[in-house]
Order: sequence, then C-alpha cells, then structure tokens
Amino acid sequence: MNDKRFPIPVMVKLGATGQRAITSVWEAMECLQRYWPSKTGASYRRALQACLDALDGWKPAHKARHAFISAARDAGVFLDTRLRQ
Repeated sequence: MNDKRFPIPVMVKLGATGQRAITSVWEAMECLQRYWPSKTGASYRRALQACLDALDGWKPAHKARHAFISAARDAGVFLDTRLRQ
C-alpha cells in the first residue's frame, strides 16, 4: 500500500488531539481508526472503505477525501477553512 496525498488538506478538530490538517489517505485512516468520536454510521463506514480502496489503488485519493469530509461533517468535526479570514 502506498500513501496517497489529498489535493487539498482537510481540517478537523478531534477532542484532545485538537485541530489537525489531514493531508493524505493514510492520515485520514489514522484519524478514523484512532481519534474519531463515534465509530458508527454509514458515512464513517463509507469513509473507511474509500480510504482502504484508495490505499489499495482501487479509487483515487480525491474520492477518499470527499468521503472523509462527509464523515467529518456528520461527526461534527469538520472545520471549513473557507469561512476563516
């Protein structure tokens, strides 16, 4: 498995780990498996599978990124940097 970089980092806020920029599929997997607030739900499972598929070469990194963002929004940990000034 080779790590795949995200075209644009995803900002999340995960409890004690604080604010974090996720820059690759591997980092997204780490967050989902270690630090995610709730390891249940359809969007969480889709994000995990999309990351595994991207690491295995079945999907591009941007698909895993979109699934990760969806799971982050559902979990309430997504930080939309476009709103910052």
